[in-house]
Amino acid sequence: MAYVSIFFQYVSQYLKTRLTYRVDLVIEILSDLLFQAVNLVFILVVFNHTEFIKGWTQNEIIFIYGFFLVPYAIFGAFFNIWDFNERYIVKGEMDRILTRPIHSLFQIILERMELESLFGAITGLSIMIYAGLKLDLSFSWYDPFILVALVLGGAFVYAAIFVLIASISFWSDSPTSIMPMMYNIGNYGRYPVDIYNKVIRFVLTWILPFAFVGVYPAAYFLGREEWYMYAFMTPVMGIVFFGFSVFMWNIGVTKYRGAGN
Repeated sequence: MAYVSIFFQYVSQYLKTRLTYRVDLVIEILSDLLFQAVNLVFILVVFNHTEFIKGWTQNEIIFIYGFFLVPYAIFGAFFNIWDFNERYIVKGEMDRILTRPIHSLFQIILERMELESLFGAITGLSIMIYAGLKLDLSFSWYDPFILVALVLGGAFVYAAIFVLIASISFWSDSPTSIMPMMYNIGNYGRYPVDIYNKVIRFVLTWILPFAFVGVYPAAYFLGREEWYMYAFMTPVMGIVFFGFSVFMWNIGVTKYRGAGN
């Protein structure tokens, strides 16, 4: 309960700070929406030259993209650790974190929150509704609960990968370009994996399981029964991978040497 209380205190202070500069907040939200719109336009441009890609229609891929945006928005709001190496290891702010009696990763998550990223979830849901209407999809009463489970599973998968990458910094404090590269690889998860070759498909499923953020869970709502097993594995993958990433983080903290010369 103490962690819950601390979380909401941080959220309260964050909102006060961000609302002090409302124009900056609005500009950031609009820039995120513009970025998402550009990606959507890219999908539309591709389908101007073909009706299907490996059996997938335009609206199906738009639906997958919309789904992808929801767990990605949660990830972006709470796991904004792309600069962990430079800020906390190279500049030594990890020393400050470790002097407090709260789990180090939890502190960093709170410090790096960007709650405005959650607006991306609204965009994603809107795109899903639009594509769902075009596809004439039908939903059961329990589907909203399944949606929540799959979204959270996808968000934890995404978070786990980046926590694992951040953990590498405890062993090597030299600046690395892995994090930006991984952000680019993550974009592959918003497209059907069967459009890639077998090697990439295997990597996106079992090594860097970004496919569990977008296409696999979205396949359930699209009625792709051949992928139902992967869809329902999404929460399991999220729990297992995130648990493993926290385990590696805890080991990495013990290897941290401090910011001294």
